Amino acid sequence: MNRVQKIIDHAERHCKAHGSRLTSKRKQVLSCLLQSEKAMSAYELVDFCKVEFGETIPAMSVYRILSFLQGEHLVHKLNLANKYVACAHITRDHAHAVTQFLICGQCQKVKEISIDKSTIAELQKSVEQAGFQLISPQLEMNCICEACIVNAA
Repeated sequence: MNRVQKIIDHAERHCKAHGSRLTSKRKQVLSCLLQSEKAMSAYELVDFCKVEFGETIPAMSVYRILSFLQGEHLVHKLNLANKYVACAHITRDHAHAVTQFLICGQCQKVKEISIDKSTIAELQKSVEQAGFQLISPQLEMNCICEACIVNAA
């Protein structure tokens, strides 16, 4: 069994345990995100699903599917790019730390890393001192990946 199928099987068990269902179209969208090394928009997912599975899923359906997958903590929305990535920690049954996304500005590759809780606490304190309330601690950073650095040299 390949890596993507193992993750899909785990996600299916996760959804069932939470009283929801990972339908075939939801599996297709999640599978596309798992296969992609970069974040994808809903419209890119429509195209990818058509090529990968020979099936056209309307963009509005993809948005609903992404909303469901996000609610199940299987995907993350990158707000700056308005794109989505599969969670790097799908197969972990415990809650994971606050996520930080490193996004390559050249090739759009995304890496999900965890941030220490004390760092987030410091950031939250700074936000509150500035007179704001933190809504989401998710951080997205524009970077350049190693491969793009090597290719540029």
